[in-house]
Amino acid sequence: MANHVYAISELVGSSPEGVEAAVDNAIASAGSTIRNLDWFEVTQIRGHLGDDGAVADWQVGIKLGFRVEK
Repeated sequence: MANHVYAISELVGSSPEGVEAAVDNAIASAGSTIRNLDWFEVTQIRGHLGDDGAVADWQVGIKLGFRVEK
């Protein structure tokens, strides 16, 4: 990682399947429009409850780092 410059984008991913799937969804979506993705950091974890009071889906806030092209 020597001498790289990174920009950071913040996203929220969601999934009814769990935290890891929510992260994967956010990264996959960002990867379709952002080049040079190198790292991510989970900054928030929260959930949404359904009408029955059970967990309906998970939401994760993430920061994505991508290399700035020279």
